[in-house]
Amino acid sequence: MLEHLTKFLLTSAVALAVLPVHAADKLRIGVVPGAYADSINAAAKDAKAQGIDVEVIEFTDWTTPNVAVDNGDIDINYFQHQPFLKNAIEKNGYKLASAGTGILANVGLYSLKHKSVDQVPQGGKVGIANDPVNQGRGLLLLQKVGLIRLKPDVGYLGTLDDIVENPKKLSFVEVEGPQLVRITGDVDLAQGYPHFIVAAKAFDPSSGLAYSGIEDAQFAIQFVVKADRTQDPIIQKFIGIYQQSQAVRDVSKTAFNDDERLYTLAWQDAGSKE
Repeated sequence: MLEHLTKFLLTSAVALAVLPVHAADKLRIGVVPGAYADSINAAAKDAKAQGIDVEVIEFTDWTTPNVAVDNGDIDINYFQHQPFLKNAIEKNGYKLASAGTGILANVGLYSLKHKSVDQVPQGGKVGIANDPVNQGRGLLLLQKVGLIRLKPDVGYLGTLDDIVENPKKLSFVEVEGPQLVRITGDVDLAQGYPHFIVAAKAFDPSSGLAYSGIEDAQFAIQFVVKADRTQDPIIQKFIGIYQQSQAVRDVSKTAFNDDERLYTLAWQDAGSKE
């Protein structure tokens, strides 16, 4: 009897030894440095505890992350809003789509020379983003505060050519979005991205004269994947972890200067604010 029991235990041990070990699910996520990358790194730690190994890969431009997802080199990128994605798809034919919504960074209008929008002088200089989508976003904010008026219905695709009223005869200095923080002191007013200002430590990111808000929700950062993977269960699980993570909230609050005017958790606030 003892001999049979010993053989059974040995056989069972061998069988268990050859059973495949369940490997953790893995995701490769592309980011650009800054607030969004910090939040993904925070979520990656939470995901690890729930069986998802996340490799965070930093890119230094706004083109390669889409190429990498489209090629299958990474699973997700997290750096762009829906209008940017739409423009990239139309220009390059990518088979990409959003699988979920992340943080909305509110755009601001900043001045190191004036304390209110009304103080911007006749013929003043305004710094604005030079790419089509983000320039349109800045122009909408300038219209919101009454400095200009755009052609009807141009929306975020508006350009300087779409300005139909410019009563102060403002002139515009066009630069890449991340570089706006560097020229703010050289102009009367500049479009600004609070998370870039925080990163540059150039001036107080909470000193904006005006901010966009939840009405700007289409500019929330998206989790972008191949179009046929939007419902991938591992991807959706990670997005859920991100959206529920206290660590993500804490890191984001720090990245945006502890100022709720500078950003929005778009996935939870879109339906609660006007």
